[in-house]
Amino acid sequence: MSHYFLNLALGAVLVLAGGTALAQSKAPASEKPAAPGVKELGMENAHAMCIGCHGIPGYKTAFPSTYHVPKIAGQQPGYIVAALKAYKSGERSHPSMRGIATSLTDEDMKKLADYYAGGPKK
Repeated sequence: MSHYFLNLALGAVLVLAGGTALAQSKAPASEKPAAPGVKELGMENAHAMCIGCHGIPGYKTAFPSTYHVPKIAGQQPGYIVAALKAYKSGERSHPSMRGIATSLTDEDMKKLADYYAGGPKK
């Protein structure tokens, strides 16, 4: 009976190891490398602040007033940086955006803008 369990355990290990090997196979050479994601850019926390509102189609805020939240994916990076700087300086007045923007450095803003625009531009 103990051989049965040993064989069962060994079989499970082999199946799991085979699945891991398949999952680690390389993508075809014809695929271009993906643009860096938020993890590679080190922007997980900042991205989480953005996507919670800007990633929901048709989302509207209820504070401080009803406001249609625009999608920012695909937006020009210069526009995103300019908007974030305007929120940070107080030129734009949405309180949630001002709070988020004040926590971002200029480099953070650039990385987020590049990410939402589809990847760093050369």
